[in-house]
Amino acid sequence: MSQSNRLGAGGRIDRSRPIEFSFDGRRYQGYAGDTLASALLANGVKVVNRSFKYHRPRGVMGHGAEEPNAILQVGEGSRTVPNLRATQTELYQGLTARNVTAWPSLKFDLMGINNTFSKLMPAGFYYKTFMWPKQLWMSYEHAIRKAAGLGEAPDQPDPDLYDKTNAHCDVLVVGAGPAGLAAALAAGRSGARVIICDEQNEFGGSLLGSRETLEGRPAADWVQEAFEELAALPEVRLLYRTTAFGYYDHNFLALVQRRTDHLPLGAGEGVRQRLWRVRAKRVVLATGAIERPLVFSNNDRPGVMLASSVSTYLNRFAVAPGRRAVVFTNNDGAYRTALDLLEAGVAVAAVVDSRRDPQGDLPRRVREKGVTVLDRHVVVDVQGSTAVEGVRVMALNKAGDAVVGSDLQGIGCDLLAVSGGWSPVVHLHSQSGAKAHWDEAKACFVPGQSRQEERSIGAANGIFELAGCLEEGFQAGAEAATLAGFKTQAPKVPAVETIREEALEPLWLVPAAKVPSRVAKQFVDFQNDTSAADIQLAVREGFRNVEHVKRYTALGFGTDQGKLGNINGMAILAKALGQSIPETGTTTFRPAYTPTTFGALAGRELGELFEPIRKTTLHQWHEAHGAEFENVGQWKRPWYYPRKGESIHDAVNRECLAARNSVGIMDASTLGKIDIQGPDAAEFLNRIYTNAWKKLPVGKARYGLM
Repeated sequence: MSQSNRLGAGGRIDRSRPIEFSFDGRRYQGYAGDTLASALLANGVKVVNRSFKYHRPRGVMGHGAEEPNAILQVGEGSRTVPNLRATQTELYQGLTARNVTAWPSLKFDLMGINNTFSKLMPAGFYYKTFMWPKQLWMSYEHAIRKAAGLGEAPDQPDPDLYDKTNAHCDVLVVGAGPAGLAAALAAGRSGARVIICDEQNEFGGSLLGSRETLEGRPAADWVQEAFEELAALPEVRLLYRTTAFGYYDHNFLALVQRRTDHLPLGAGEGVRQRLWRVRAKRVVLATGAIERPLVFSNNDRPGVMLASSVSTYLNRFAVAPGRRAVVFTNNDGAYRTALDLLEAGVAVAAVVDSRRDPQGDLPRRVREKGVTVLDRHVVVDVQGSTAVEGVRVMALNKAGDAVVGSDLQGIGCDLLAVSGGWSPVVHLHSQSGAKAHWDEAKACFVPGQSRQEERSIGAANGIFELAGCLEEGFQAGAEAATLAGFKTQAPKVPAVETIREEALEPLWLVPAAKVPSRVAKQFVDFQNDTSAADIQLAVREGFRNVEHVKRYTALGFGTDQGKLGNINGMAILAKALGQSIPETGTTTFRPAYTPTTFGALAGRELGELFEPIRKTTLHQWHEAHGAEFENVGQWKRPWYYPRKGESIHDAVNRECLAARNSVGIMDASTLGKIDIQGPDAAEFLNRIYTNAWKKLPVGKARYGLM
């Protein structure tokens, strides 16, 4: 089993521990430390799924929670789990996975005919098409339900155990990248009770996939030292493989910890996942940022990847996703990826930059390596039907809002690394009740005024330089501990190499020779097949509000929740409406940040424990007299007392006659009572119930409606 794209050295994988797994029935091999995505890329697997609506071939695009394409069914039988991102699924021995959208196979998908007729299936077509004739609606519904969905829920009981726990802390740090680690160190050194959580299997965040240095040493060394110091602090709790998915009132956050998901099915002992319900005095959000893709024709082809993801696969997983690459960007950051590719021995055919003559330190280094930099150019299309075979490039005019000339410059490649800038992960900040605001200089939404005792730091706060992330992290951690009542000392911030970078130049929709409705699909939301033309169509059909456009086009729907496409989509919508991005606004971010299992939410409250059985003090007497019981809430109340040969009606008639002719009893101990006393008791009841209570005479009773 050859891992054709695996580099000969490097990465954080354990080459001494090979792991066998299967995808769509074929066996492959990876290493301990791989994700399912990195292992598939290492084996040269380009197509991992088909798109939701048009069933176009799709490959791995990202490396984390933002991945829109590699959403797979993992496991078998009672332990199968739908809708797992291959980028977040750790490889384990015997793992089985399959695609969830293609039939009968990825290579030949019958539903691929949708792509042929995609012009007839724009945004909202289903609202107009499946209305008539009325008699066929049941057939429509059956077909739509069969085509919908991204996976299958298991049809057998889940054999695993799930748990819940409550925790209190002085400082909760969400995210263990450079900013989060710095904040946890500063707070932990004060003696404060600190919880730091991160969704990955190890701390370090973006530093795990970069070649950055701190104090002249690899950043991974600083990460290891920070981890060891935190682990030694008695009041610090480290939660890796743990996602903070919800931020609620009064600094209450919900976290889900995946304790054995990375082990072979059935091999893990104890609890598979644990739900942490955390109440924190102060919250520090170090959730990072997500790189934005660029919107151009056929930008969804397998082999089109985020530039930062390419770097992560190279540096962390020792995987080269291609042999010959083109980098397309509007900022200096993607030049790091070009340098990473060259360092790994991958040829870089060109860097295509939409800006004019970028002169930052990174572009200079790339030019010194002999790489062609096509400034004031854009990639307008991708060659290849099931994978990238090349790109077509055109020059921009002086204003940057149109392409000039008619000649398409073709560049052969099998990998296109794209970067359209960065979007801070403001989801938890927004869930806390705060509003994000638009930063024109950084071309992104950043956290606004806090509504609870929280603070966003680092890339989550629009600080994208490593030195700034570390400095803000240490400062925020010390501040949080101080506000929680602890004494702190000024921390020493590690020295970071200063790199001069030029500003990003926003590029929301790559200009083309024709309008979006007349060129090949320019995808904005890859998971839902929403294109730039769909958004413009929604405006032409009268939709003005961003939430309405979301629902009409499916922009930001699904498990992706707009992580990749929302900001590009808002900008395209704003231009179509003739207004600014802040005027257009963004959609609402709701829990859960990423999909959360029902098992974690339910915990042990299953079966008999779902609703505890409550018995009255007379329960044994009722049983002794042959009572049949009914559930009233959680109480077992006697229903009737049948004698031998009696039906329910016979028994009830007999009991009614007995009560009217002699005497009957009623066990009313299930009716709970609250004794309210004091001069304002009636006023208190008035404010709880809808009906009046002050006029109720002493000694009288009344039913109340809450």
